Amino acid sequence: MINFLQAAGAAAQQPQPGFMQQYSFIIMIALMVLVLWLFMWRPEAKRRKQMQAFRDGLKKGDKIITAGGIYGVVKEVKETTLLIEVDGNVTLRIDKNMVVADNTDLQRQ
Repeated sequence: MINFLQAAGAAAQQPQPGFMQQYSFIIMIALMVLVLWLFMWRPEAKRRKQMQAFRDGLKKGDKIITAGGIYGVVKEVKETTLLIEVDGNVTLRIDKNMVVADNTDLQRQ
């Protein structure tokens, strides 16, 4: 019984945690979200926007590379698809979202 009373008295005498101790977890989570946004989400959104602008700007005669590694020249542009010439009379219809690079930039290097 005495041990119980001593434990209850000791618990009542401990100081209450301060403002920073109470909210430090919330502050740390907010800082982590901020760092993720600055270093991951924002650059990815910028890259995605640039890639969409590139795909929307494709025109006949552009040299492209697909996600599968196929090199071709754009022959026809539709809203969601492209007709590309791969070699000679070989043409492929591909989805615009599968175009990943402009071949003319790679040839300059």
